[in-house]
Amino acid sequence: QVQLVESGGGSVQAGGSLTLSCAASGYTYDRYCMAWFRQAPGKEREGVAAINSDGRTTYAASVKGRFSISKDGAESPLYLQMNNLIPEDTAIYSCARTPALLAPSLSPRSYWQWGQGTQVTVSS
Repeated sequence: QVQLVESGGGSVQAGGSLTLSCAASGYTYDRYCMAWFRQAPGKEREGVAAINSDGRTTYAASVKGRFSISKDGAESPLYLQMNNLIPEDTAIYSCARTPALLAPSLSPRSYWQWGQGTQVTVSS
């Protein structure tokens, strides 16, 4: 059974940093696309960052320059380094995975494996 488990969430003041991790168990894809999504109360799920097994990445405009997604090979965890956090970043952050796409995607419809999420709270 494939599982994705996030960790690293927490509470931080505006301007602070957090690093989220997503560990996958079960079957490992040699070619994959993985992404971070977030959902704030009362809002739609939003794609934050995605990475393909070929190293290509894409970011939402709202986080570009502040967040960085990384994954060092098929067996390593997925990371999201979040810097200069703002209150609008407050949400539940989830990782997702799918076999490799032509390009990294921020659309939830592209992914079929999801973690349970980890809460990130940024106070002003």
